[in-house]
Amino acid sequence: MAALFDKVCIAGIGLIGSSLARVVKRDGLAAVVTVLDTNPTHCAQAVELGIADTGGADVAEAVGGADLVVFCTPVGAYAELAAAMAPHLRAGAIVSDVGSVKMAAIRDIGPLLPEGVHFIPGHPIAGTEHSGPAAGFAELFEGRWCILTPPPGADEAALAKVRALWEATGSMIEVMEPAHHDRVLAITSHLPHLIAYTIVGTATDLEGTLQQEVIKFSASGFRDFTRIAASDPVMWRDIFLNNKEAVLDVLQRFTEDLTAMQRAIRWGEGDKLQEVFTRTRAIRRSIIDARQA
Repeated sequence: MAALFDKVCIAGIGLIGSSLARVVKRDGLAAVVTVLDTNPTHCAQAVELGIADTGGADVAEAVGGADLVVFCTPVGAYAELAAAMAPHLRAGAIVSDVGSVKMAAIRDIGPLLPEGVHFIPGHPIAGTEHSGPAAGFAELFEGRWCILTPPPGADEAALAKVRALWEATGSMIEVMEPAHHDRVLAITSHLPHLIAYTIVGTATDLEGTLQQEVIKFSASGFRDFTRIAASDPVMWRDIFLNNKEAVLDVLQRFTEDLTAMQRAIRWGEGDKLQEVFTRTRAIRRSIIDARQA
Protein backbone atom coordinates (compact mmCIF):
# COMPACT_ATOMS: atom_id res chain seq x y z
CA MET A 1 0.00 0.00 0.00
CA ALA A 2 1.27 3.50 -0.80
CA ALA A 3 2.34 5.71 2.10
CA LEU A 4 -0.46 7.80 3.57
CA PHE A 5 1.88 10.04 5.57
CA ASP A 6 5.44 11.32 5.55
CA LYS A 7 5.90 11.33 9.31
CA VAL A 8 3.66 9.80 11.98
CA CYS A 9 4.13 10.57 15.67
CA ILE A 10 2.63 8.12 18.15
CA ALA A 11 2.33 9.68 21.59
CA GLY A 12 2.30 6.84 24.11
CA ILE A 13 3.71 3.48 23.03
CA GLY A 14 1.55 1.05 24.99
CA LEU A 15 -0.59 -1.78 23.63
CA ILE A 16 -2.65 0.29 21.17
CA GLY A 17 0.15 2.64 20.13
CA SER A 18 2.63 -0.16 19.51
CA SER A 19 0.05 -2.23 17.61
CA LEU A 20 -0.73 0.73 15.37
CA ALA A 21 2.99 1.39 14.86
CA ARG A 22 3.47 -2.22 13.78
CA VAL A 23 0.83 -1.85 11.06
CA VAL A 24 2.26 1.46 9.86
CA LYS A 25 5.77 -0.01 9.59
CA ARG A 26 4.61 -3.33 8.14
CA ASP A 27 2.58 -1.74 5.36
CA GLY A 28 4.81 1.28 4.73
CA LEU A 29 2.01 3.72 5.60
CA ALA A 30 4.54 6.38 6.64
CA ALA A 31 8.11 7.19 5.71
CA VAL A 32 9.04 7.88 9.34
CA VAL A 33 7.47 6.73 12.61
CA THR A 34 8.50 8.50 15.79
CA VAL A 35 7.43 7.74 19.36
CA LEU A 36 6.78 10.35 22.03
CA ASP A 37 6.84 8.81 25.51
CA THR A 38 8.12 9.87 28.92
CA ASN A 39 9.39 6.33 29.57
CA PRO A 40 12.87 6.06 27.99
CA THR A 41 12.81 2.27 28.26
CA HIS A 42 9.61 2.13 26.19
CA CYS A 43 11.09 4.45 23.57
CA ALA A 44 14.26 2.37 23.29
CA GLN A 45 12.21 -0.83 23.15
CA ALA A 46 10.06 0.54 20.30
CA VAL A 47 13.17 1.33 18.25
CA GLU A 48 14.74 -2.06 19.06
CA LEU A 49 11.53 -3.82 17.99
CA GLY A 50 11.67 -1.98 14.67
CA ILE A 51 8.25 -0.38 15.11
CA ALA A 52 9.64 3.16 15.37
CA ASP A 53 12.53 4.99 13.77
CA THR A 54 13.13 7.33 16.71
CA GLY A 55 11.71 7.85 20.18
CA GLY A 56 12.03 10.18 23.12
CA ALA A 57 10.38 12.67 25.45
CA ASP A 58 11.20 15.82 23.45
CA VAL A 59 7.79 17.06 22.26
CA ALA A 60 9.13 19.52 19.68
CA GLU A 61 11.37 16.91 18.09
CA ALA A 62 8.70 14.22 18.07
CA VAL A 63 5.83 16.23 16.56
CA GLY A 64 7.85 18.67 14.46
CA GLY A 65 7.12 18.07 10.78
CA ALA A 66 4.64 15.28 11.53
CA ASP A 67 1.59 15.15 9.29
CA LEU A 68 -0.19 12.78 11.72
CA VAL A 69 -0.02 12.75 15.51
CA VAL A 70 -1.96 10.06 17.39
CA PHE A 71 -2.61 10.39 21.12
CA CYS A 72 -2.28 6.90 22.64
CA THR A 73 -1.87 8.01 26.25
CA PRO A 74 -4.42 7.78 29.08
CA VAL A 75 -7.22 10.30 28.56
CA GLY A 76 -6.20 12.26 31.65
CA ALA A 77 -2.93 13.27 29.97
CA TYR A 78 -4.58 14.79 26.88
CA ALA A 79 -4.81 18.45 27.93
CA GLU A 80 -1.24 18.80 29.14
CA LEU A 81 0.12 16.96 26.12
CA ALA A 82 -1.95 18.99 23.65
CA ALA A 83 -0.74 22.24 25.21
CA ALA A 84 2.88 21.10 24.90
CA MET A 85 2.41 20.01 21.29
CA ALA A 86 0.45 22.97 19.97
CA PRO A 87 3.37 25.34 19.22
CA HIS A 88 5.20 22.65 17.26
CA LEU A 89 2.44 21.29 15.03
CA ARG A 90 2.78 22.19 11.38
CA ALA A 91 -0.08 23.65 9.36
CA GLY A 92 -2.16 20.93 7.73
CA ALA A 93 -1.20 18.29 10.28
CA ILE A 94 -3.83 15.84 11.50
CA VAL A 95 -4.25 15.07 15.19
CA SER A 96 -6.16 11.98 16.28
CA ASP A 97 -6.42 9.75 19.32
CA VAL A 98 -7.47 6.26 20.40
CA GLY A 99 -9.17 7.08 23.70
CA SER A 100 -12.35 5.53 25.01
CA VAL A 101 -14.01 8.87 25.93
CA LYS A 102 -14.55 11.11 22.92
CA MET A 103 -16.19 14.14 24.57
CA ALA A 104 -13.11 14.40 26.81
CA ALA A 105 -10.85 14.29 23.74
CA ILE A 106 -12.81 17.07 22.07
CA ARG A 107 -12.81 19.10 25.30
CA ASP A 108 -9.10 18.69 26.12
CA ILE A 109 -7.42 18.59 22.70
CA GLY A 110 -9.57 20.47 20.19
CA PRO A 111 -9.46 23.99 21.70
CA LEU A 112 -5.66 23.88 22.06
CA LEU A 113 -4.86 23.06 18.45
CA PRO A 114 -3.69 25.95 16.26
CA GLU A 115 -5.56 27.12 13.19
CA GLY A 116 -4.97 24.86 10.21
CA VAL A 117 -4.44 21.67 12.26
CA HIS A 118 -7.20 19.10 11.73
CA PHE A 119 -8.64 17.08 14.61
CA ILE A 120 -10.24 13.67 13.94
CA PRO A 121 -10.83 11.74 17.20
CA GLY A 122 -11.00 7.97 16.98
CA HIS A 123 -11.45 4.87 19.10
CA PRO A 124 -10.42 1.37 18.00
CA ILE A 125 -12.60 -1.15 19.86
CA ALA A 126 -9.78 -3.59 20.49
CA GLY A 127 -7.40 -4.46 23.27
CA THR A 128 -6.07 -6.97 25.76
CA GLU A 129 -5.23 -6.75 29.45
CA HIS A 130 -1.52 -6.37 28.61
CA SER A 131 0.41 -3.13 28.18
CA GLY A 132 3.74 -1.81 26.94
CA PRO A 133 5.49 -1.81 23.54
CA ALA A 134 6.10 -5.55 23.51
CA ALA A 135 2.41 -6.29 24.15
CA GLY A 136 1.28 -4.95 20.78
CA PHE A 137 0.65 -6.98 17.64
CA ALA A 138 -0.33 -5.90 14.15
CA GLU A 139 -3.39 -8.15 14.01
CA LEU A 140 -5.03 -6.57 17.08
CA PHE A 141 -7.48 -4.47 15.03
CA GLU A 142 -8.43 -7.01 12.35
CA GLY A 143 -12.19 -7.49 12.13
CA ARG A 144 -12.80 -5.00 14.94
CA TRP A 145 -14.64 -1.69 14.84
CA CYS A 146 -12.93 1.67 14.90
CA ILE A 147 -15.27 4.56 15.69
CA LEU A 148 -14.39 8.00 14.35
CA THR A 149 -16.04 11.02 15.97
CA PRO A 150 -15.13 14.11 13.93
CA PRO A 151 -16.38 17.39 15.41
CA PRO A 152 -18.71 19.60 13.33
CA GLY A 153 -16.92 21.16 10.39
CA ALA A 154 -14.05 18.67 10.42
CA ASP A 155 -11.91 18.57 7.29
CA GLU A 156 -13.22 15.85 4.94
CA ALA A 157 -9.77 15.09 3.48
CA ALA A 158 -8.33 14.61 6.98
CA LEU A 159 -11.24 12.34 7.91
CA ALA A 160 -10.64 10.29 4.76
CA LYS A 161 -6.95 9.86 5.64
CA VAL A 162 -7.67 8.71 9.19
CA ARG A 163 -10.32 6.35 7.85
CA ALA A 164 -7.81 4.92 5.37
CA LEU A 165 -5.28 4.40 8.17
CA TRP A 166 -7.69 2.36 10.27
CA GLU A 167 -8.98 0.46 7.26
CA ALA A 168 -5.37 -0.56 6.63
CA THR A 169 -5.28 -2.13 10.09
CA GLY A 170 -8.22 -4.35 9.13
CA SER A 171 -10.75 -2.37 11.16
CA MET A 172 -14.36 -1.74 10.21
CA ILE A 173 -15.19 1.98 10.38
CA GLU A 174 -18.16 3.71 11.95
CA VAL A 175 -18.58 7.49 12.13
CA MET A 176 -20.50 8.53 15.24
CA GLU A 177 -21.50 11.61 17.21
CA PRO A 178 -19.08 11.92 20.19
CA ALA A 179 -21.64 12.04 23.02
CA HIS A 180 -23.47 9.03 21.58
CA HIS A 181 -20.17 7.13 21.41
CA ASP A 182 -19.56 7.80 25.10
CA ARG A 183 -22.99 6.51 26.07
CA VAL A 184 -22.61 3.35 23.97
CA LEU A 185 -19.15 2.63 25.39
CA ALA A 186 -20.38 3.25 28.94
CA ILE A 187 -22.62 0.20 28.44
CA THR A 188 -20.41 -2.05 26.31
CA SER A 189 -17.02 -1.39 27.93
CA HIS A 190 -16.91 0.94 30.90
CA LEU A 191 -19.61 -0.69 33.05
CA PRO A 192 -18.26 -4.24 32.50
CA HIS A 193 -14.81 -3.08 33.60
CA LEU A 194 -16.25 -1.38 36.67
CA ILE A 195 -18.13 -4.57 37.59
CA ALA A 196 -14.98 -6.66 37.06
CA TYR A 197 -12.86 -4.39 39.23
CA THR A 198 -15.55 -4.49 41.94
CA ILE A 199 -15.97 -8.27 41.93
CA VAL A 200 -12.24 -8.93 42.05
CA GLY A 201 -11.95 -6.24 44.73
CA THR A 202 -14.57 -8.08 46.78
CA ALA A 203 -12.47 -11.25 46.54
CA THR A 204 -9.39 -9.44 47.79
CA ASP A 205 -11.32 -8.31 50.89
CA LEU A 206 -12.27 -11.87 51.90
CA GLU A 207 -10.55 -13.47 54.87
CA GLY A 208 -7.27 -15.18 54.00
CA THR A 209 -8.34 -18.84 53.76
CA LEU A 210 -11.46 -18.12 51.73
CA GLN A 211 -9.55 -15.78 49.44
CA GLN A 212 -6.99 -18.48 48.67
CA GLU A 213 -9.76 -20.98 47.91
CA VAL A 214 -11.45 -18.49 45.57
CA ILE A 215 -8.18 -18.16 43.66
CA LYS A 216 -7.46 -21.91 43.73
CA PHE A 217 -10.89 -22.99 42.56
CA SER A 218 -11.68 -20.11 40.18
CA ALA A 219 -14.29 -21.10 37.62
CA SER A 220 -14.31 -19.58 34.15
CA GLY A 221 -16.58 -16.70 35.17
CA PHE A 222 -14.25 -15.41 37.87
CA ARG A 223 -11.21 -15.98 35.62
CA ASP A 224 -12.82 -13.79 32.96
CA PHE A 225 -13.41 -11.05 35.50
CA THR A 226 -9.79 -11.17 36.68
CA ARG A 227 -8.59 -10.83 33.07
CA ILE A 228 -10.64 -7.68 32.59
CA ALA A 229 -9.62 -6.33 36.01
CA ALA A 230 -5.94 -6.73 35.07
CA SER A 231 -6.24 -3.85 32.57
CA ASP A 232 -4.14 -0.68 32.93
CA PRO A 233 -5.33 1.00 36.16
CA VAL A 234 -4.28 4.53 35.10
CA MET A 235 -6.11 4.27 31.79
CA TRP A 236 -9.30 3.05 33.47
CA ARG A 237 -9.13 5.61 36.26
CA ASP A 238 -9.09 8.32 33.59
CA ILE A 239 -11.93 6.73 31.62
CA PHE A 240 -14.27 6.66 34.61
CA LEU A 241 -13.42 10.21 35.68
CA ASN A 242 -13.88 11.57 32.16
CA ASN A 243 -17.08 9.71 31.25
CA LYS A 244 -18.70 9.99 34.66
CA GLU A 245 -22.15 11.16 33.54
CA ALA A 246 -22.72 8.29 31.10
CA VAL A 247 -21.18 5.72 33.43
CA LEU A 248 -23.23 6.86 36.42
CA ASP A 249 -26.40 6.77 34.30
CA VAL A 250 -25.91 3.17 33.16
CA LEU A 251 -24.66 2.19 36.61
CA GLN A 252 -27.94 3.42 38.10
CA ARG A 253 -29.91 1.36 35.60
CA PHE A 254 -27.72 -1.67 36.33
CA THR A 255 -28.22 -1.22 40.07
CA GLU A 256 -31.99 -1.20 39.59
CA ASP A 257 -31.83 -4.35 37.44
CA LEU A 258 -29.57 -6.03 40.02
CA THR A 259 -32.07 -5.22 42.76
CA ALA A 260 -34.83 -6.81 40.65
CA MET A 261 -32.71 -9.97 40.29
CA GLN A 262 -32.04 -10.00 44.00
CA ARG A 263 -35.78 -9.86 44.66
CA ALA A 264 -36.46 -12.69 42.16
CA ILE A 265 -33.94 -14.93 43.91
CA ARG A 266 -35.26 -14.07 47.39
CA TRP A 267 -38.87 -14.85 46.44
CA GLY A 268 -38.09 -17.91 44.36
CA GLU A 269 -39.34 -16.36 41.11
CA GLY A 270 -37.82 -18.96 38.81
CA ASP A 271 -39.86 -17.92 35.79
CA LYS A 272 -38.53 -14.38 36.10
CA LEU A 273 -34.93 -15.57 36.33
CA GLN A 274 -35.32 -17.90 33.36
CA GLU A 275 -36.92 -15.14 31.26
CA VAL A 276 -33.99 -12.79 31.91
CA PHE A 277 -31.38 -15.50 31.29
CA THR A 278 -33.07 -16.50 28.02
CA ARG A 279 -33.17 -12.91 26.80
CA THR A 280 -29.54 -12.22 27.68
CA ARG A 281 -28.40 -15.50 26.11
CA ALA A 282 -29.66 -14.17 22.76
CA ILE A 283 -27.37 -11.13 23.12
CA ARG A 284 -24.34 -13.43 23.42
CA ARG A 285 -25.40 -15.30 20.29
CA SER A 286 -25.77 -12.03 18.36
CA ILE A 287 -22.23 -10.99 19.41
CA ILE A 288 -20.88 -14.30 18.10
CA ASP A 289 -22.84 -13.88 14.86
CA ALA A 290 -21.31 -10.40 14.47
CA ARG A 291 -17.84 -11.99 14.90
CA GLN A 292 -17.04 -9.80 17.90
CA ALA A 293 -16.67 -12.63 20.42
